[in-house]
Amino acid sequence: MPAPRTSLATLLASSTLVLAGCGVLQLGGQAPAPVSSRTEVGAGGTATPRPAPGAVEQLAKPDPRASDVVLFALGLIETGYRFGGKNPDAGLDCSGMVSYVYEKSVDIQLKGSAAELARKGKPVPADRLKPGDLVFFNTRNKPRSHVGIYIGDDRFVHAPNSRGKVRSESLKQGWFAARFEEARTYFD
Repeated sequence: MPAPRTSLATLLASSTLVLAGCGVLQLGGQAPAPVSSRTEVGAGGTATPRPAPGAVEQLAKPDPRASDVVLFALGLIETGYRFGGKNPDAGLDCSGMVSYVYEKSVDIQLKGSAAELARKGKPVPADRLKPGDLVFFNTRNKPRSHVGIYIGDDRFVHAPNSRGKVRSESLKQGWFAARFEEARTYFD
């Protein structure tokens, strides 16, 4: 007998709270507080915080569709893998998962293999990744042979291979970290 699956509503609600807690999502329409890493001492001896380099740019309001993509992708965790799979009932491969998530969550049609998806969208430097961006890897000695969805906090969701299920992985540690190639966005 298969193990019971958590309802999508429960997964989405808990994912929303976790992502809001780590600053990936905003709740209640409030912008996150600016990040201060240095202070300047003024003439009167008053310490004034100065934003860290790049902090102001990162406070730019994220595209609300990105949150929908991330939540939908998180809802597919533990879905089975199937080469060429395009829906969760039959199983998903990496590009099928990305296409399914984008179509169902934000009505953006992304079709093709990981390499074909990498030729579309706008390039994003690794240090400017935002939730919802696509991350590409060289997993078979073939450029852009694997794709996942960046969810924030140096993590991504993907459908790895026939021995695994949809899951979250680190971009900074482990097998995929060494194989990261590039990122693309579809929201700018």
